[in-house]
Amino acid sequence: MPSATVIGFLTNPANPASDSETKDVQAAAHTLGLNLPILNVSSERDIDAAFASFARQRVNAVMVGADAFFTSRRDQLVELAARHAIPASYHIREFVAAGGLMSYGANLIDMYRLAGVYAARILKGEKPAELPVQQTVKFELAVNLKTAKALGLAVPDKLLVAADEVIE
Repeated sequence: MPSATVIGFLTNPANPASDSETKDVQAAAHTLGLNLPILNVSSERDIDAAFASFARQRVNAVMVGADAFFTSRRDQLVELAARHAIPASYHIREFVAAGGLMSYGANLIDMYRLAGVYAARILKGEKPAELPVQQTVKFELAVNLKTAKALGLAVPDKLLVAADEVIE
């Protein structure tokens, strides 16, 4: 959406990473010259109110922060984005599989694999404090063309070629 000037951001203030994530998103928005209304959401009712507010503000798109609460409410988030016809981006592909427009983030299977490796090492006697910090290096872009079509969006071929998964 090259003409977008207002991008809404949903964050959960109960998440310890919320402040850091919000600062990063604000810095990116500032660099790109975007207006960034930020809404704090920590309950189901807050989600409904946030999308109604974004619709009133006529945001061009919404970015949903990375949070377990949002993941647990992905069907609600995807449904509200569709109802208000607001393109939305998420942090994991599971939102796209549920009908969301697009996601870019860590591969959950790879994250769970790393957690299993750590658990095995601990069960074999290694001390958790002595284990190196690791994080997944596998990130994936997923795009839902059916959702894009419903929103009247044309997804550039460059983006489709770069995507790890395209849902039609």
